[in-house]
Amino acid sequence: MPLLTWQLWLSRDIVEEHHLPWHKPQKNLSPGRVAQSMFGLLVEIGTPAKTPKPRGKSTGWKTGKIRSKRTRYPVVKKRKSPTKKAKNLKT
Repeated sequence: MPLLTWQLWLSRDIVEEHHLPWHKPQKNLSPGRVAQSMFGLLVEIGTPAKTPKPRGKSTGWKTGKIRSKRTRYPVVKKRKSPTKKAKNLKT
């Protein structure tokens, strides 16, 4: 929190006051007023954040891209192994 207050205090000279209609204009801006007016400054200087990724349905495979078929593996059928009793009876 102290870092945020410090940044607002340093940027009060740069920020142009954008007060709400029912507020009186001030010469020395409080940190709250600076925070309200930061939007104009942020629009001007931009943001280091990346643009958001597209959401929703995927565009799918690019047209003309050659896709290889998946490799097929032999089917492994698992069965229940005979019990020890059954093995002993046979011998």
